[in-house]
Amino acid sequence: MSFSASALQTTLCGIRFRNPVLAASGTFGYGIEFEKLVDLNALGGIVVKGLSREPIHGNPPPRLWEARAGMMNSVGLQNVGARAFVADKLPSLGRFETPIIANVFGYALEDYGEVIRILDDAEGIAAYELNVSCPNTKHGGLAFGVDQTTLGELIAHVRTLTKRPLIIKLSPNVQSIEPFARVAEESGADAVSLVNTFIALAIDIRTRRPRIGAGYGGLSGPAIKPIALRMVQQAARAVKIPVIGLGGIANGEDAAEFLIAGASLVEVGTATFWDPGAPIRIAAELGRLLPELGVKNVPELTGSLRMP
Repeated sequence: MSFSASALQTTLCGIRFRNPVLAASGTFGYGIEFEKLVDLNALGGIVVKGLSREPIHGNPPPRLWEARAGMMNSVGLQNVGARAFVADKLPSLGRFETPIIANVFGYALEDYGEVIRILDDAEGIAAYELNVSCPNTKHGGLAFGVDQTTLGELIAHVRTLTKRPLIIKLSPNVQSIEPFARVAEESGADAVSLVNTFIALAIDIRTRRPRIGAGYGGLSGPAIKPIALRMVQQAARAVKIPVIGLGGIANGEDAAEFLIAGASLVEVGTATFWDPGAPIRIAAELGRLLPELGVKNVPELTGSLRMP
């Protein structure tokens, strides 16, 4: 079934997206590495690999483990650093029309601030996505995203440093997601994205050691989709700002589920490991589904869930 490309167009935080399917941070590099494999102009958007104040070499191998219905990883946020990204990666991305969202992280409030200052002077960045699942080394190692007070302070601080849209990537490793979504909204976030990976463990019974070099890893992929859907629906119900959904999306029907649950956009991560063109394929599948679902465009589908 054919579809109109205009039916997939949508807007979030003043940014125009040709379709609602973005390549998620951490699984699509800096985007430019996929230029020979994927038409980058056909993507809804690219959320680049997390950027830190200084380069990070990452965790010891093995870094990946294929679970039965997903993947565990503990790459350790390896990246070139914000300055090298601006100098070496961003100019190449400027050749494409696709919106570029910079994922930002740090281990102290000042780290986030410095990365934003570096990036904010550069052209070609449509928005920031703050990864708040990192340990706050100045406050006992508790992740920013699991403490409401610390989360609010971080967002409020970053909000004073930029006028670009600010998306907060919430951690799923909390008892209830609604309070954290509300804190993000009240502290100045323009949108929230969820979920990040779930903390997980895999064991080699013969060596009696973890399958991941760092011990614990983050679980992603189809296994987490039902939980991610529930959390996206709860967050969307709790706030007025837009929600971006991710977690185990592998086809157009998955994407439609997240939109119906309340997401305005979706991000595809783990699926790009076996299919680098997954975001483009999923957008096309979603487009063919819209007439079948009785809607004319993506915004009509967003938040249309009929709960009992």
